[in-house]
Amino acid sequence: MHTVWKGSISFGLVNIPIKLHSATEDRDVKLRSLHKECHTPIKYEKVCPVCDKEIDNKDIVKGYEVTKGKFVVLEEDELNAIKEANDEKAVEILDFIKIDEIDPIFYDRSYFVSPNDGGKKAYSLLRKALVTSGKVGIAKITMRSKEQLSVVRVYNNTLVMETIHYPDEVRPSKDVPNVPENDDISEKELETATMLIEQLTAEFQPENYHDEYRERLSQLIESKQTGEKVVTAKEKAPRENVTDLMAALQASIDSTKPDKQEKKEKKKTEKKKPAKKKATTTKKKAQ
Repeated sequence: MHTVWKGSISFGLVNIPIKLHSATEDRDVKLRSLHKECHTPIKYEKVCPVCDKEIDNKDIVKGYEVTKGKFVVLEEDELNAIKEANDEKAVEILDFIKIDEIDPIFYDRSYFVSPNDGGKKAYSLLRKALVTSGKVGIAKITMRSKEQLSVVRVYNNTLVMETIHYPDEVRPSKDVPNVPENDDISEKELETATMLIEQLTAEFQPENYHDEYRERLSQLIESKQTGEKVVTAKEKAPRENVTDLMAALQASIDSTKPDKQEKKEKKKTEKKKPAKKKATTTKKKAQ
């Protein structure tokens, strides 16, 4: 597994040398942009539109746009000067909290944490302590010159570090347009909606969900590569525009009933069958 970061993590005086590895990967099918005439990949160059010439990396500086077309230029040494004196390769757990105190909207990226040389014992200690306490750690980590807030927790017996957004990076929900403030819902509507939720309730099994578009795209590429006939996907039947909320809820419940009944029957057959009676033999009385 590729290492994306090396350093150490500490809580109190306990220091653990670690490595970080990306816990997720982008499985999207990558498509290149080609010249339609000759099918050559398009090349993107760094060009200054005013000087009308390609620019080398050494001649590129960073800048912040204050107003349209007006920039504050920041030199590399100026950017380095404002970095904290703390070691960029050292992560300190600042607090321990309950995981349900963090809303999922704050989560960003996940990394598996592995112990580096000499860190297995301390790694096991932190893992066990987190499980026993039911807490997660809050830490700061600098990656690619960016200081990020993170959560350290246990997943499948492995430490995981998840970067999370700072509060000012999460937009206020009050800014979302057209959200009704009050619930103008009848008791019957609520009862029927709750019944529908109950019928659709299942255990989360991630293997049951697939990126259907990606699968169709892969099939399309394979078909064109081998010269097979390209089969277009079947169109889904258009949804009926039901304006009556109760009618829509009832129709949804009716449409899920067969599936629910099938699941019930399956559960019944999976129940433990009664044990077979042991064959008994009776000895004939001596005459």
